[in-house]
Amino acid sequence: MSKTHCTASTALAALLAFSAVMPAMAAPHHHKTEAKPAAAKPAAAPVKPPEDQILAVINGQVLTQRDVDNRAKLFVLSTGLPISPEIMNRMRSQIIHQLIDERLKTQEILKRHINVEPDQIAGAISNIEQRNGMPKHALRDRLATDGVSLTTLIDQIRVQIGWMQVLREKLGEEGRITATQISQREQALQAEQGRAQYFMSEIFVPVADPRHDENELAFTKTIISQLREGAPFPIVAAQFSQAQSALDGGSMGWVQEDSLDPQVVSIVRQMPIGAISNPIQVAGGFVIATVQAKRVVGKQMGTLLDLRQAFFPFDAPLNPQNPTDQQKMALQHATAAIQNTHSCPEMEALNKSLGEKRPSNPGAQVLERLMPQMKAILETLPPNKVSRPLVSMDGIALLMICDRQQKNLAQQSPSEIADQLMNERVEQASRQLQRDLQRRAIIEMRPAAKATN
Repeated sequence: MSKTHCTASTALAALLAFSAVMPAMAAPHHHKTEAKPAAAKPAAAPVKPPEDQILAVINGQVLTQRDVDNRAKLFVLSTGLPISPEIMNRMRSQIIHQLIDERLKTQEILKRHINVEPDQIAGAISNIEQRNGMPKHALRDRLATDGVSLTTLIDQIRVQIGWMQVLREKLGEEGRITATQISQREQALQAEQGRAQYFMSEIFVPVADPRHDENELAFTKTIISQLREGAPFPIVAAQFSQAQSALDGGSMGWVQEDSLDPQVVSIVRQMPIGAISNPIQVAGGFVIATVQAKRVVGKQMGTLLDLRQAFFPFDAPLNPQNPTDQQKMALQHATAAIQNTHSCPEMEALNKSLGEKRPSNPGAQVLERLMPQMKAILETLPPNKVSRPLVSMDGIALLMICDRQQKNLAQQSPSEIADQLMNERVEQASRQLQRDLQRRAIIEMRPAAKATN
């Protein structure tokens, strides 16, 4: 290897070691080192049931072992974690129940002649990727690489979107948020000034029979253990949460205590930022909560950053010790761009010339909510100056601050209040309609549904 190549390799390795990650960039995968188990005796190997084995019949529609296997594969793939057969076996019962609920929802969607357009599904997949800091099409590519049918993901998202349309149709005029209702909520918020608000996400696991919730509780605990190992909360929520926030990766936005279940309030008051709660039993099921930020109603001063970025994509995932020629060239071009780019319009033009693999404008960012590494970079970066190269596995990002403002972040706009009111209304309607569908359904559970691998 030439001296130039050695220098480029060392530079990329060093940059990768100190690079920070922001939502517009790819997040690192979490890896857990597992001791290799001793070789099992051939006789002890479990017998895999046939894929076409019927587990349940829901109003005449079958649910097969293949459906359950595909959903399980999707979970394993999207978490990026090694998951033992024992854990997957514990999750099997809940996956079956979730798929039954999805069948009931699908039947209601078809009954109401609701069509979900392909661009809606594509937008939802893109939203999941962005919330998890994944490159565009990364989730689809990983599914294809690991042999998981894209249909598995599409079917799940189609149900989520279609169900939302069912609820809006069901609510009808009740789904319209009026100016009076927004004003009433604004007055209520003013009366609550000084009380706590939480920026939080949730996963809701419904319980069919409160007298026998052992399976749901075991499933909830399994999900929590995977989240604490590093499974991405937005993707796990998108797959397993039965709350309407699932399409937003479980995000509830800013909520005040009176809009939460009392059991949830008592927990989130004590939770450290970023922690994953234990199972919280509420009416109808269990909640898993995580809190990203806390503030006092009506008061939270913060620094709002208007950013631009240019992204130099790699031709393959980076091996810091052995970068490709294209990756070395990308580092050289990024270094040159630092000296030659002096304004936000120039950053936008640069990013477009690179194919705009990441958005030029990653959206307004609150400095105080950024990861510590990213906060350290942007805290002292002057406006219209380019940051040092930020290297991820799939490329190099350069950042520039266009504007920096101090703002009271606790002031909710009328549109934010309207969204919150609508979410509360839709969530209530969803739980009620799901109970009605389950009560009217004819569900035949086959013995194989209870069998374990």
